[in-house]
Amino acid sequence: MVVQSNTAEEETNPFEKIIILGSGPAGLAAALYAARAELNPLVISGVELGGQAALTNTIENYPGFPEGIGGYELGELFKKQAERFGARVQFATATDVDLQMSPYTIVTDSGKYKTSSLVIATGASPNHLNIPGEKEFTGKGVSYCATCDGWFFKEKEVVVVGGGDSAVEEALFLTRFASSVKIIHRRDTLRAGALLQKRANENPKISFVWNSVVEEINGAGKVTSLRIRNTRSGEESTLTTDGIFIFIGHTPNTQLFHGQLSMDDKGFIKTNLLMETSVPGVFAAGEAADSHFRQVITSAGMGAAAAIQATHYLEDK
Repeated sequence: MVVQSNTAEEETNPFEKIIILGSGPAGLAAALYAARAELNPLVISGVELGGQAALTNTIENYPGFPEGIGGYELGELFKKQAERFGARVQFATATDVDLQMSPYTIVTDSGKYKTSSLVIATGASPNHLNIPGEKEFTGKGVSYCATCDGWFFKEKEVVVVGGGDSAVEEALFLTRFASSVKIIHRRDTLRAGALLQKRANENPKISFVWNSVVEEINGAGKVTSLRIRNTRSGEESTLTTDGIFIFIGHTPNTQLFHGQLSMDDKGFIKTNLLMETSVPGVFAAGEAADSHFRQVITSAGMGAAAAIQATHYLEDK
């Protein structure tokens, strides 16, 4: 049960009707809808305006942009549209939250706030290999999203790292574009479901590099080769490739809410169809609550839904 707090301490901190944590597609869509409801939302941007989408060179599957649009540019348009209706974007990072009493407390690196409603849109971060060349070639042959970047590898040779459902699904998707797809897995069997394994094994464009890990990504301006190591023999070799897609899982950026909100075993916030969390007045949208789709359009839709429901919550309250 959420306790209603009426302490004098509240008066020392700015009060906001609604705060949105995160400025990716989910957060800025929520900001737009909350602003149009005249809630004057405050958006705490986090470290990356535009979220993960801002790191994508070209987004070609967001409706309304038939020629595609840069991820950063799309984030700027989201922000501009939300601000037009009264949203305020503060470039700060939340460092602590207290959801035990309403109004809730949000602590950032630039101040402390109280709010009656909170939309969590803090996203998720793809797990990295943390090897030489990975950071340097991100966006230049290193990708974490086949749906986002697969088109750029038409008739190219690419590598997929991973052995779970996501890795195999993305490898199958990449066969629509690439001339060949090699799946590198540290074991000798996949962890993916039986049907996905069957499809991968039957696809003539897919081959496997078993019992192997990538130790280094090399190139000159773009990815040209990988240094890989056999996990059984220790032998190292060089594999030429035009790109590497890394699918070894995502980690939701939900550490601030552990112990305060219901989550699944991977740390994604549990919501119902109305984007409501286990705490009244607290909603979650985008990749902080979505372990499946992880697309710009689905995150934006979740953000809009969260803001609509937050508006109803505040009206009822």
